[in-house]
Amino acid sequence: MTLSFPAAVFRGVDEPLQIEQVDLPDGPPPGEVLVELAASGLCFSDLHVLRGDWPAPTPLVLGHEGAGVVRAVGAGVRRLREGDHVILCWTPSCGVCRFCASGRPSLCDEAKAKASRHVMPDGTTRLRQGGVPVHSYIALGTFGRFVMVQESAAIAIRRDVPLDLASLVGCAVTTGIGAVINTAKVEPGASVLVLGCGGVGLSVVQGAALARAATIVAVDLDPEKRQLATTLGATHALDGADANLQGRLTELGAGGGFDYAFEAIGAPATTDVAIRSLGKGGTAVLVGQVPAGVTVPIDPLLISDQERVIRGSNYGSARPVVDFPRILDLYARGVINLDLMVTERIPLEEINSGFDAMRAHRGARTVVEFDHGLARASSM
Repeated sequence: MTLSFPAAVFRGVDEPLQIEQVDLPDGPPPGEVLVELAASGLCFSDLHVLRGDWPAPTPLVLGHEGAGVVRAVGAGVRRLREGDHVILCWTPSCGVCRFCASGRPSLCDEAKAKASRHVMPDGTTRLRQGGVPVHSYIALGTFGRFVMVQESAAIAIRRDVPLDLASLVGCAVTTGIGAVINTAKVEPGASVLVLGCGGVGLSVVQGAALARAATIVAVDLDPEKRQLATTLGATHALDGADANLQGRLTELGAGGGFDYAFEAIGAPATTDVAIRSLGKGGTAVLVGQVPAGVTVPIDPLLISDQERVIRGSNYGSARPVVDFPRILDLYARGVINLDLMVTERIPLEEINSGFDAMRAHRGARTVVEFDHGLARASSM
């Protein structure tokens, strides 16, 4: 017996995703769980694959930001039960490598060796089409109704938060808030620059507000995103196309520059702006992901002379099993806002239009709903 369902399949660079039937085995293998997804967010990392920025095997079910309900558990699974609401995590961790042991599961050796190649720990895929293997993006593949994942890739959460909102915590929200709280450890009263106000950038804004930064300057090309950034905590919102942008940043940077600058786009130009906008002792946090092979020139003397810091942040330096529930607790208490993060909800069949909106830099986050009732279900 197999489980058959439609999924958005990547077949080639710059080609539309194809809605095709794929199959999963009837029951999960030992250490794995079957999850019925309620919703999945569209992320720029998926677009990197579609554009050919990052090499990926085909056929491949894209998607890595999802939430749903556990429908079956394999032998040996101890942390999850049928019926649990879960958020998927795209850094399934082994729990024993030196990075896992030191509290940095996003750098897990096993995840790098297997999940980043879009296969399971045994080196194979779970999805099939007529016996032909189909890869799952980062060992998740959330652009289909069901997924088979490692136990460590599904984090149990409270049931009183709608699953479409919870799905955002699987990537954008954790990446952005975590970059502020975990990676940079922004102090109260600091000045913060945020370049890019998509799902990740808006989460950085909320993280900076949560950290009680005194000045939060958000920069984006889209006026609606700038307005949203202000609503979510930015003290200033600037047009990225303003010819005098650097001058405005100089005016707003306390003491000659910003204490922290977060690049949340993944572009060489904005990476350069982030580094140049720092004050003495400031930290630039690179959150956005650039195409493979892209480099950015820096002035080493400026970095050393002014003790500036350039830091990378992968998945917000998060410990998903700890941070996912914490973020949802903050939402439930009204401390952060997830509702405003969703710009549009679409069915799977309209997924290509969602990526068209992303290419045009419209909206914060588009969410695919597989089942509206399940996506909005909660016990609130």
